[in-house]
Amino acid sequence: MRVSSRSGLPSLLLYLGIGVVMGQDGIFDVKFDNAELTQVIGYAALVVILAEGGLGTKWKEIRPALPAAAMLSLVGVAVSVGVTAAGAHYLVGLDWRQALIIGAVVSSTDAAAVFSVLRKVPLPARVTGVLEAESGFNDAPVVILVVAFSTRGPVDSWYVLIGEIALELAIGAAVGIAVGWLGSFGLRHVALPASGLYPIAVMAIAVSAYAAGALVHGSGFLAVYLAAMILGNAKLPHWPATRGFADGLGWLAQIGMFVLLGLLVTPHDLLDDFWPAVVVGLVLTVVARPLEVFISLLPFRLPWQEKALMSWAGLRGAVPIILATIPMVSGVEGSTRIFNIVFVLVVVYTLIQGPTLPWLAKALNISEDPSETADLGIESAPLERLRGHLLSVAIPGGSKMHGVEVGELRLPAGAAVTLVVRDGKSFVPAPSTVLRRGDELLVVTTDPVRDAAEERLRAVGEGGKLAGWLGTGAKGGESPATAHAKQDRRHDVAHALKAVTKLGRTGGPKAHH
Repeated sequence: MRVSSRSGLPSLLLYLGIGVVMGQDGIFDVKFDNAELTQVIGYAALVVILAEGGLGTKWKEIRPALPAAAMLSLVGVAVSVGVTAAGAHYLVGLDWRQALIIGAVVSSTDAAAVFSVLRKVPLPARVTGVLEAESGFNDAPVVILVVAFSTRGPVDSWYVLIGEIALELAIGAAVGIAVGWLGSFGLRHVALPASGLYPIAVMAIAVSAYAAGALVHGSGFLAVYLAAMILGNAKLPHWPATRGFADGLGWLAQIGMFVLLGLLVTPHDLLDDFWPAVVVGLVLTVVARPLEVFISLLPFRLPWQEKALMSWAGLRGAVPIILATIPMVSGVEGSTRIFNIVFVLVVVYTLIQGPTLPWLAKALNISEDPSETADLGIESAPLERLRGHLLSVAIPGGSKMHGVEVGELRLPAGAAVTLVVRDGKSFVPAPSTVLRRGDELLVVTTDPVRDAAEERLRAVGEGGKLAGWLGTGAKGGESPATAHAKQDRRHDVAHALKAVTKLGRTGGPKAHH
């Protein structure tokens, strides 16, 4: 992980390399050529990865990016498939069916690959939101296209195909929303016998969304992502444990999937398809992806610098390699060559794009100051028998909560800072205790004021002790509780001004003073 973080290379390359070393032509010379098994395991791993990604998606951050991400996932995918397929046909000499399959396969982006190289470069929320939402949404239409091109051959009616894609996406979205809402409602109102069952239940509900979506001929991938996103924003009991469990499962799925894909490839066969892969990748990276981004985002007023970064940030990960097994299972002529071209393309252009993404973000001057984007890390653990919550609040380096006294937090009644951990030592704070960067606070709240307390903490972290008085709120807008509190403070100020005015008119002593 340290090598991946410092070099700017996604860790997928390491696991792919392990599979290649273990497989044919490698040290252990393991013979593995079962594309059908690889596809089944890859699909299962993708379900887990999408579920983990959905659980970690913050609705407040992704909501403004949904229209742009939807355009990239629909219109953008169509542009990318057409341009890349034309390049593969005219420049590499593939027939149209093979060219369309490759164009569809490599049109899916991978958020894990993108953010693994951008974790040290803070970007505007709308950029990360669009990239994250796009990677979660575009898997569904791409899978539909690859299956259609692999099983039907030339498509006679594009209108029929577009209609099928729209119907499958609509069904998948409906199933995902329904399963996610029902699952979150059930977990909030049904007490499981052990806290360790909550992470298992959440993942089981997310996987059930995929199964239900596929059962009714909808997009299971879209269903699992939406269901997981709803569960992840539902403030479920024992959420830190659930998030950690899902994160571990996601990493396990990625590692196993990448190693298996490395085993499937035959290294000496890649040499013949190296330059065709480079040419197709060049068309995809330099022509198709920028056209996809600029055409799809025409209705949105985004700076060209952000569009340029999104164009270069279209990293391909494990998804295209897994999708390249579909034509192999379907018996498409030249499917082995398709797989080799996709494999080489993903590896080569990840090596090129990965390390240069942070540099490009800085060169375009759109990487923000970490001190301006730092947000409080707040985790919540329910105190079920006491009808309360324990909030763990980490104050980052750039937070404006630094220098604020505990009493100046002005938490709602029913919430209190009970403990401060500083430099490895803990103590009970007084109202005059000054908070510092790096402190960790334990805040106990009653159930009714839990949301208001968290909103207030985030507001102070972003706007300092005067948050609320100067209209400073938390990201994504202020909650009703915060709005009511501001209204009450304004009412108190207005009342005090009226009292002072009245004293002045009657010659009261305070007015003269």
